[in-house]
Amino acid sequence: MHIDDAGFDGDRAQVLARAAEAGVRLLVVPGIDAASWPRIAALCERHAELVPAYGLHPLFLAQHRPGHLEDLRERLRDGSAVALGEIGLDFYVDGLDRSAQRHYFESQLAIAGEFDLPVIIHARRAVEEIVLTLRRFPGLRGVVHSFAGSDQQAERLFEMGFLLGIGGPVTYPRARRLRQLVSSMPIGHLLLETDAPDQPNAGHQGTRNEPVRMIETLRVVAELRGESAEAVAVATTANACRLFGLSLSR
Repeated sequence: MHIDDAGFDGDRAQVLARAAEAGVRLLVVPGIDAASWPRIAALCERHAELVPAYGLHPLFLAQHRPGHLEDLRERLRDGSAVALGEIGLDFYVDGLDRSAQRHYFESQLAIAGEFDLPVIIHARRAVEEIVLTLRRFPGLRGVVHSFAGSDQQAERLFEMGFLLGIGGPVTYPRARRLRQLVSSMPIGHLLLETDAPDQPNAGHQGTRNEPVRMIETLRVVAELRGESAEAVAVATTANACRLFGLSLSR
């Protein structure tokens, strides 16, 4: 989740307190551009429940510069980051240079390999190219955030060891394809997420999303799978800890 977003400036401590009270005890905060990295680092130093990831997001292409790739390496050298992200491809928004997107995405995948870090991937209208690109970087691990691809694309990601991030969209009854996938996919490849302040759950359209709503997402996922919420929580927490090298006792 993007707890560093300015939309949380007025009540960030209360947002984190609500999450903790609900049992959301550890949160990965991904970067979007070079300017966001110091802000995220400072937040994670102040709040033990937050851990950083750093990356160059495709939606913020206008802010990226070639030198930011070397800056990213420098940022990762202190070992505090649990992942490289949020990175990826976005073929939905008009005007985003696809060639430049590919350059930053592939360069960051290479950096993730250098540092042996998992990647957090944004893939909007670009899942097929994401899958094909990842095949050229064997050995990487990570999560495709807010997955919206096909069952077949999901299977290919599973074969490469990737996980799928599932958040607010699965709570909408009209998301039939996603709900069907979540109902039957291997639990070992499932992560829960919020993407807060974006992607609010059903019933909260038009409002700021926040991490406490992950509990609603958990209940929906458990119901779709015919499993208890506790069992899904235990499994998905273990998946997150394994992927990001985390421990809840940290």
